[in-house]
Amino acid sequence: MSETLLPADEPAVAAAIAAAAAAGEPLAIEGRGTKRALLRPVQAARTLSLRKLSGITLYRPQELILSAWAGTPLPEIEAALAERGQQVVAEPPDLTALFGATEAATIGGLVATNLSGPRRITAGAMRDHVMGIRAMNGLGEVFRSGGRVLKNVTGLDLCKLLAGSHGTLGVITEVTLKVLPAAPATGTVAVRVADLTAAVRVLSAGLGSPYGVSGAAVLPGEHPLAVLRLEEFPESIAYRAGRLRDALAGMGEVSVIEDAESRALWRRVRDAEPLEAAPEEAIWRVSVQPTAGPGVVAALGFGKSLLDWGGGLVWLAGPATAETHAAVMAAAAAAGGSFTLFRGPEALRAAVAVLPEEPAALAAIGRRVKAVMDPRGVLNPGRMRAAG
Repeated sequence: MSETLLPADEPAVAAAIAAAAAAGEPLAIEGRGTKRALLRPVQAARTLSLRKLSGITLYRPQELILSAWAGTPLPEIEAALAERGQQVVAEPPDLTALFGATEAATIGGLVATNLSGPRRITAGAMRDHVMGIRAMNGLGEVFRSGGRVLKNVTGLDLCKLLAGSHGTLGVITEVTLKVLPAAPATGTVAVRVADLTAAVRVLSAGLGSPYGVSGAAVLPGEHPLAVLRLEEFPESIAYRAGRLRDALAGMGEVSVIEDAESRALWRRVRDAEPLEAAPEEAIWRVSVQPTAGPGVVAALGFGKSLLDWGGGLVWLAGPATAETHAAVMAAAAAAGGSFTLFRGPEALRAAVAVLPEEPAALAAIGRRVKAVMDPRGVLNPGRMRAAG
C-alpha cells in the first residue's frame, strides 16, 4: 500500500517533490485518483495528491477568465460558471462511472490528460483554452506560463506542453482557463441509417452545412443513429434544425430532439455512456480520419463502439486481453491513426504499449524535454511508456 502525501499549499507540494528528487524516489502524481486506470500503472511507493489544493482563485466573468487550484473538482467550477451563464469550452467528460471512481475529476487532472468532449471538433481541445498555469518541475521549482488575460505572449508555451503530459513533465498547481457564454438552448437532428458508413456520411454532410453543428456522433445499434447538435437561441435552433432536417431527408429517417432531451443525450456521448462497456472489459480510443472510423469497427467486430468527433474518434470496448489489444493496434495502424488503451486491468496496462510508438526523432526530443523538466525522473515514471 503506497503512502499518500496530501500537501495543503504550494510550498508543501514543492517540498514533497524536492525530497523525492533528492532521494531519487518516484512519485505517482494525481488529483483525486479518478484516472488511475488510464494508461500504464505508475510504480511508486508514494502518491502525491493535489486534492487539498482546491478552490477558485479568480473569476472575472466580464473578461471570460477563471483561475482555480489544480485540485478543484470540475463540478465546483461548472457550478460557478453556470451562475453567470458561462461554461468550460472544451466540454471535458465526466468519466467517473467509466473508471469506477467515487469522486469528481479535478481541473488539474483534466488539463494534464487533455480530455475534451464532443465540442472538440469546433472549439478545440482542452489545451487550447488554458491561458496560464502554475506548476513545479521534477526538482520542486515553481514556474509559470501564460497569464490571466486572453491576449498574452510569453515565449515558450508550457501550457500546451503540460496539457496531455499526464503529470510526467511537471505538477500543475493552478490553472487559468478561457471560458465562454453557454448556449441558451440546444437541439439535435437525428438520422437513423443502415450502417456506420452511412452514419458518417450524415455527420460529414451536417458538419459541411452552414448550420453551425457543434457535435457529431453515432450512437450504436443494429441501425445506428447519427446525431448532430445545434446550440444557440431557441429561435435559431428551430430554424437551423428545420433546414438541416430538410437537407438530410434523403439520407435516412430524420427526427429532431428538443432541448432537455438533447442536453441529456450529449452528456451521455460526452461521458462515453452509449458504449455500455462492462466492468471487466477494456476500453480503447482510436483516432483516425472520420471516413476510416467504420472500417476500424468492422475490422475488429467487437459489437461495442461509439463514434464521436464526426467519426474521427472511435470508442471501443472488448475483452481485456493482449490479443485484443494487438488487434486494436493493427486496426489503428492500418487506418493511419493512433490508439490509446484508455481503461484496462493493471496487468494488461503494464504489459503492452498503451500509446503508439513515437518516431525516433520525436522520441529523442521528448527525452530531452523530460531531462530538462524532470532530471531525476521522479514524476509519474512509466505512465505513458515503459521507458519513462
